[in-house]
Amino acid sequence: MHIEAGVVQGAKILLSYGTAITVMGVGAKLTYDNIKENGLFSLLLKAVFSTVLVFMFFEVFPHYPIGISEVHLILGTTLLLVFGVAPAMIGLSLGLLLQGITVAQFDLPQYGINVTTLLASMLLLNYATQNIIPKGTAYKDISYVQMLKMSAIWEGAIVSWVAFWAFYGQGFGIENMSAVFSFGSAYMLVVLLEPLIDMAVLALVKAFYKNDSCHMLFDKRLTNCKA
Repeated sequence: MHIEAGVVQGAKILLSYGTAITVMGVGAKLTYDNIKENGLFSLLLKAVFSTVLVFMFFEVFPHYPIGISEVHLILGTTLLLVFGVAPAMIGLSLGLLLQGITVAQFDLPQYGINVTTLLASMLLLNYATQNIIPKGTAYKDISYVQMLKMSAIWEGAIVSWVAFWAFYGQGFGIENMSAVFSFGSAYMLVVLLEPLIDMAVLALVKAFYKNDSCHMLFDKRLTNCKA
């Protein structure tokens, strides 16, 4: 989902600063709410784990350049289910920044673009999840169909944002449209894999997390634990 350098240039890149500030502002509000509910230390712990995982998703997991971007297995649904939306957004922001600082400095000018893509997609996923998963249902008990819907929304949002930046930066020429289509087609294949990984993670939660007390590393909704 990294937009290639040069796709959005000049004054056009200013838009990404505004969109990044906007989604980060929403994330800050969600972070404040999370601290009030769970405490600062719990948030920091989840955010650290989320950041490390995101860095691994970008650098350790297979990733392939296709069209105008790269196809990554970014387990956004996993991050949301396990840690909650605020820690997931922090992890996506810091993991992306850490990657740019340490191994992909050429991506730093596009940080506003890429962080907007990730955080806006996470916000949409969080909103959709509230409608897909009935209130009172623990995340560990969701079905494969529900998981597939969440994955389709997450991946679809990422593809849509990448397409937006590509068309915004390079227009609707045949070559650019072909590059976007190639990227989107390849990326949507991840939808077939991601729900299987998520269901495996949730199965591990069911198997090893039996009590109903809350663990500060996990979002309360994961098991509907009692504080």
